[in-house]
Amino acid sequence: MTRSPAIFVADAPALDFLNSVATPVDTPVDWIDGGEGLLDWLGQSGLAPATALEAVRSRALAGELDSVADQARNLREWFRAFVREHRGRPLNGEDLKDLEPLNRLLERDESFQRVSVGEGGQPPFALQTVRRWRSPESLLIPIGEALARFVCEESLVDVKPCEGAACTLMFVDHTRGRGRRWCSMALCGNRAKQAAYRERAKRVDPAR
Repeated sequence: MTRSPAIFVADAPALDFLNSVATPVDTPVDWIDGGEGLLDWLGQSGLAPATALEAVRSRALAGELDSVADQARNLREWFRAFVREHRGRPLNGEDLKDLEPLNRLLERDESFQRVSVGEGGQPPFALQTVRRWRSPESLLIPIGEALARFVCEESLVDVKPCEGAACTLMFVDHTRGRGRRWCSMALCGNRAKQAAYRERAKRVDPAR
């Protein structure tokens, strides 16, 4: 099955994860529609290395990857509800209770640190974090880490939905003055410009 490339316009991996189901034109698309979709999306997002994805694929039993994809979709909708509930205001300590499902996911991680050769040779060694990727469920951990970094490092005040009429994409507005309106100028921004042009043309020539 040939998949169209996933959309990464949110300026934050956590919101790109939410945007893995979207209506970019007229038809809804879910890039995590099954196990292969999850592997493909993770590869495009860069959240998991290609070697790990291939290793998990080769070891997975029948139906395991589809089951993990289902968990990923449930995680996606849980986090979407969290963002919608808290969007527009800074998070505070009292919101930690709402993040308990995320902490439970992160507790499943099997990673360790080891000494490896550093880049550039000076100093010669560096501390490297390694993940074991023992089961298909380990694919959820880098997603969970992206969500955790988001709530720790970003402000939900800056999270916006695209102003496109039918668009469902969200993004973090990092622009100066926080004036970003569209998921992408190439997508909804361009459509809005064309619609505005047609409206102006009608005012000049009502017959158009």
